[in-house]
Amino acid sequence: MTTNHENQQMSTLSTPRLVIGAPQGRSGKTTFTLGLLRALSRQGLPVQPYKKGPDYIDTSWHTAAAGRVSRNLDSFMMSQEDICRSLAQHSQDCQFSLIEGAMGLFDGLDINGSASTAEIAKITSSPVLLVLDATRITRSLGAIVMGCQHFDPNINIVGVVLNKIARARHEKLARETIEQYCRIPVVGAIPKDSRILIPDRHLGLVTNGEWSETDTFLDNLADVVSENVDIAKIMELAQTAAPLSYSTPTKFSVSQGYPLKTKPPAPRIGVIRDAAFSFYYPENLAVLESKGAELVTISALAHQHLPKDLDALYIGGGFPEVFAEQLANNRTLRQEIRLAGEDGLPIYAECGGLMFLGRSIITGDGSYDMVGLLPLDTRMEKKPQGHGYTVMKVLENNPWFRQPKIRGHEFHNSSVLNLDRTKIEFGFEVERGHGIDGKYEGICYKGVMAAYNHIHALGSPDWAECMVKLATQYKERRSKMVFELFKSS
Repeated sequence: MTTNHENQQMSTLSTPRLVIGAPQGRSGKTTFTLGLLRALSRQGLPVQPYKKGPDYIDTSWHTAAAGRVSRNLDSFMMSQEDICRSLAQHSQDCQFSLIEGAMGLFDGLDINGSASTAEIAKITSSPVLLVLDATRITRSLGAIVMGCQHFDPNINIVGVVLNKIARARHEKLARETIEQYCRIPVVGAIPKDSRILIPDRHLGLVTNGEWSETDTFLDNLADVVSENVDIAKIMELAQTAAPLSYSTPTKFSVSQGYPLKTKPPAPRIGVIRDAAFSFYYPENLAVLESKGAELVTISALAHQHLPKDLDALYIGGGFPEVFAEQLANNRTLRQEIRLAGEDGLPIYAECGGLMFLGRSIITGDGSYDMVGLLPLDTRMEKKPQGHGYTVMKVLENNPWFRQPKIRGHEFHNSSVLNLDRTKIEFGFEVERGHGIDGKYEGICYKGVMAAYNHIHALGSPDWAECMVKLATQYKERRSKMVFELFKSS
């Protein structure tokens, strides 16, 4: 991705930091990261969490554990400069930054490991702490660590945490092998314990908002980490991170904030945010506000009416299929959203939001009525229908983006059925990914843009400006109609 280097000055970040990596997925990175975050938080140490890659659920758990909003660092959707600026901006007032990786350390999009955890470690000049699943393996763990050390000499692996240790002899043999042959410390050995597993579903872990025992669970994880891991040694290893140079715009950027583009009163943008729709990048919401919008939070589960005088609506992803019956029972709100959409209210909907705007969601338990604004139904399938990074070519009729192409990601187990193509247009042509049908993505109907594709404001900086512009135009049209009615009365 390209970056404009004009009007920038260089700064340096010296905050201690670590990347939590593993040779493969499901090694225990998330549970260890959460336990460490909560343990440090309980000690009164401000720690800033990050997640490599496109992820909403792990970041929500990070936020609950650390008491600070977790951020995503993704080298497919973001430039290196944006990654470093985001890391620097949100780490300035903390003593430690922790970046949880995804999948295996070197797993990326291609043979070069692009968009991998290792790439993030190199971009951010961060040392790596490996979490190893020690199930049914002892001395061979040393070979795995040594392989990671030599696979890419630019990756600085500084320590190891052993996970799922069976007994003392198991730990002793694994620890001594790694420390003798790999010359790095084993800073912890976590025993097998089914109590520290987070339930998951088709998109990964359940969201922390769905659990009433979140704090109890996180405290239990912190106890496990505190008892079995040398936290002081981890902090010492984090201090080996080299100073990170990054460019600071002298004007503005997405991460630093935009100047206001609209005149008061600001357009009001509703954001449906609850247990059913919780997938929002904090940067997306922040940039809408910095562009001049007033955000109004709405619950599709608890609120029966839309707020008055909305000028646009933002519906993120989530799990509407899990709450389908509750959404279906909220008939008044569904009707108000449909009528507002038919009136031309700008609505931006991602994944779960697309499903909600359709006629129905079909699950294994039955069919549930949704908003009915879009001429389609969605059905939950047994396997993912779209999974991974996306590249979308923006079509001419799409008013939500000025960029010729946008990068994003998708992860959905639903498919679109019974789409009446005579009533809609598509906003994107798929170059990478699946979208609606493998060829097109982004359903445009009146003021609606609904897509499976998720975008991040750092990678699509003009999206927010376009949304606020559309909201302002709708506000002006609505005000003009009210004025004409008043004049004629």
